[in-house]
Amino acid sequence: MTDAKLAREAFNAAFTEEKYQALLKDIHPGYNLNLDFRIAETPIFVTKAFKREMLGLFEDVKEFLTHADLSGMLKNAVPEAFRVANESKHPAFVAIDFAVCQDENGQLFPQLIEFQGIATLFCYQRHLNLAYQRHYDIPNQFSPYVNFSNEHEFLSALQKIVLADEKPENVIMLDIEPEKQKTRIDFIYTKKDLGIQPVCISDVFQVGSQLFYYRDGVKLPIKRIYNRLIFDELDKRTDIKAKLKIDFKADLDVTWIAHPNWFFKVSKFAMPFMNSKYVPQTRFLNEITALPENLEDYVLKPLFSFAGAGVHFDVSREIIEGIEDPENYILQKKVVYHPFIPTPDIPAKAEIRMMCFWEKELIPAMCLARLSKGKIMGVDYNKDKTWVGSSAVFFEK
Repeated sequence: MTDAKLAREAFNAAFTEEKYQALLKDIHPGYNLNLDFRIAETPIFVTKAFKREMLGLFEDVKEFLTHADLSGMLKNAVPEAFRVANESKHPAFVAIDFAVCQDENGQLFPQLIEFQGIATLFCYQRHLNLAYQRHYDIPNQFSPYVNFSNEHEFLSALQKIVLADEKPENVIMLDIEPEKQKTRIDFIYTKKDLGIQPVCISDVFQVGSQLFYYRDGVKLPIKRIYNRLIFDELDKRTDIKAKLKIDFKADLDVTWIAHPNWFFKVSKFAMPFMNSKYVPQTRFLNEITALPENLEDYVLKPLFSFAGAGVHFDVSREIIEGIEDPENYILQKKVVYHPFIPTPDIPAKAEIRMMCFWEKELIPAMCLARLSKGKIMGVDYNKDKTWVGSSAVFFEK
């Protein structure tokens, strides 16, 4: 029996509702913050064998992102209306989302769901990891970090990427109405950890090639933008767009951390170009000349969406024939999530996000997880169930 299986048995035997409630109170103390998503009762304990498979997927993603013809393959990924000037040479962050499945030998293996060139919930996840460790007896031979020895090394690396040599007041975390975002708890923890202010895009203004914002009534120049803004979400917010005081096509004197163009490039758009045992068959809908007979084994996804919006899990010819812009959709072979996490009632399934930094090269930092007992993954679903929701991943050292 592996250390991970022993840790799971010990965790379940020692679990109490009191510990879980203390965890929930700990994760947002003093913020008077009601979360819009559920936090799971349990973390995931990962074996050394499954960690090797996860890193195999990571290496395939890394190889793709360093392909000599990457720019050629992804030249049509960014819609012209959303293109932003001064694109970086590589994405500052990559989030790799994969399903935990089971192979023909009964072993767990990852299947890529999608990957994204975005900043993700780094600071929230750091604090969630710590909360699990404070309120549960997580064995010392487990760590939430892949390439870092401890949380201080992780936080130092994140600070270096986001702040570089700038003062925190000259770096902002950018989104649409941050205080209303479902992930606003991450904004609170990012301000706590990095000292940077969450700012709405409509509160940023341009003077010449410079960007500014007000903090505590003081006009401050913006040197770096830690970007959480999703540009196709902005496109839907006509009220916010009407207030914009920025020309994104201009040569602005600012550095984007997670440049907006990479949101489109490192995305579902890239998956049809990948050839890996960890990547399910994925094709652009407009390039399919003959639809497969077994459409029930496929999922239809829009290229430009987030949080599962517009996804068709029950695909039919009628649905496909009704798509007016097939060039903006992919047809992907379904993966079967394996319910491998024992819980007090039925086992839970998991989708894991490997959260990666680009330092001198792309490296995996840590993971977050979403536990589910329903048909659809994600923290927005299964709210009537227990032992589901946002979670952490601990690896055998």
